[in-house]
Amino acid sequence: MNTCQRLNERNCQACPVRRQGLFCSLTAETLNQVSAVKQSFTYPTGNLLFLENEANRGIYILCSGQVKLSISSSCGRTLILEICKPGDVIGLASTLAGIPYEASAEVLQSSEITFLHREDVLRLCKAHPDFNASVIRQLGLQYNEACEQLRVVGLSASAPQKMARLLVSWSHDGRSTDEGIKVNVPLTREQMAECVGSTRETVSRTLSDFKRRRLISFRGATVVIPNLAALEAVGGT
Repeated sequence: MNTCQRLNERNCQACPVRRQGLFCSLTAETLNQVSAVKQSFTYPTGNLLFLENEANRGIYILCSGQVKLSISSSCGRTLILEICKPGDVIGLASTLAGIPYEASAEVLQSSEITFLHREDVLRLCKAHPDFNASVIRQLGLQYNEACEQLRVVGLSASAPQKMARLLVSWSHDGRSTDEGIKVNVPLTREQMAECVGSTRETVSRTLSDFKRRRLISFRGATVVIPNLAALEAVGGT
């Protein structure tokens, strides 16, 4: 059961992640129209925004925190499609197509999320060309991320190559330090395995090998990549 809490409506024009998300290039007039219909909530860790094949209600825009998107097979296997970050739009394709949500969305870290009903999204697309253009851009970005996930899972020949490519993709959102690139990875070994279609044991062995070879190190939930080029070589990128 969701235990989200309604927030006071926030000013989207002052949002620190506005440039990264759906509202990045909207005019003040369009933003005012969005503000009139949007709803803002805070969700604690572990809450579900929606389940795979659940009827679509609208889009969720992540303002802070992290959300996991995953799909499951009939035999219970799970594949994590993406770890969404602030600025990401969740459920956009199914909202536009009018079909059930294609994945399950679970809150990984306490998150502030803006919700827009499907009817409002479609109306804004028709009435405001800048909103429609931003939606198209978001769909393109999501398609590109889906292709990258297919490269990791489907085109990698071995577990080390899959893990290396996954860590390299995560490094794009990391921060550079004197020690190397630091990436926050709030995932268990089991969840990492679900990102690459492998097993927890295989992922644990692979990460231990990477650590022994000084390709990575750990600081709690933070992964440090001291030499990105060396990790890219393992992944064949």
